Amino acid sequence: MSELKVSIVIPAKNTAKFLPECLESIISQSYSNWEALVVDDGSTDNSVQIVSDFAKKDHRIRLLTNSGTGIIDALKTAYAVANGKLITRMDSDDIMTSDKLLKMSTMLKTYGKGHVALGLVKYFSKEGLKDGYKRYEKWLNRLTKKGGNFNEIYKECVIPSPCWMVYTSDFERCEGFKPNIYPEDYDLAFRFFKYGLKCIPSNEVFHHWRDYAIRTSRTSEHYAENSFLELKLHYFMELSYDPSKTLIIWGAGTKGKKMAKLLSKATIPFEWICDNPKKIGKEIYGKTLQPFESLSKIEDYQSIITVANREGQDSIKTYFDIHQKKAMKDYFFFC
Repeated sequence: MSELKVSIVIPAKNTAKFLPECLESIISQSYSNWEALVVDDGSTDNSVQIVSDFAKKDHRIRLLTNSGTGIIDALKTAYAVANGKLITRMDSDDIMTSDKLLKMSTMLKTYGKGHVALGLVKYFSKEGLKDGYKRYEKWLNRLTKKGGNFNEIYKECVIPSPCWMVYTSDFERCEGFKPNIYPEDYDLAFRFFKYGLKCIPSNEVFHHWRDYAIRTSRTSEHYAENSFLELKLHYFMELSYDPSKTLIIWGAGTKGKKMAKLLSKATIPFEWICDNPKKIGKEIYGKTLQPFESLSKIEDYQSIITVANREGQDSIKTYFDIHQKKAMKDYFFFC
């Protein structure tokens, strides 16, 4: 089976400390037919020199300058000159396993177009991983092992930004990097879902994901919680909302209040329930919070769950199971 060329798009800004290890992991791939398109996004360290030196030694590596500013423009800059039949993204501070490209490309050739190849991810950090990253890794890998990533797409980003691969023709069909919407990785995951791509299950770690204090996803306003909620609601209204049913927010914590505010601002009608006796009966954003028992009085509804507590989520899922409600049709976990 011939090797299809893989285009690897890599935005880079001030990651000189990690770039050599990143690029070495690409050069060391067991799969040889690839191009690495590294786009400098205004680095002030010696990132440019490092990539330039690597490019002189290996013609498959190309150094580009961002035609705009920011990650999305950098991704667009790389994609504009990409000519592989397959495409993937890589972060300039991360590390590929040596057979990542081989195994992901083989998955795609086996399953065919209309699929997303994925792999398990492993976070690492010299500073020690926070519990939130450990939970995210465990949750994401659980979904990837079954290929059920899109079943929980409203919870969090279900496609790891540097560990996917698709046919370039499918990528183009999904609008590629065209939208200027942050968080761009989550937006892309929603578009893979929107256009019907299927996730290929995987049980192997293909990517080592570095975490550190000044990582972009930690410091940029584009990755703030509000951006995620707005994106979730945007795609929910486009892909899942049924206006013939009563829309209900379940939960009156921070996320529940933010969701209620967004719905109110968009003049989308909804009801609001919670389990906290101290909040039941209170009026917020013009809505009186009702006890969850009031659901029994509503014949047909869709519920957005903003309860983050795991035990609370389990209880809510049990309630919906008893009442024969279906996930991703009648109820949606947003956290």
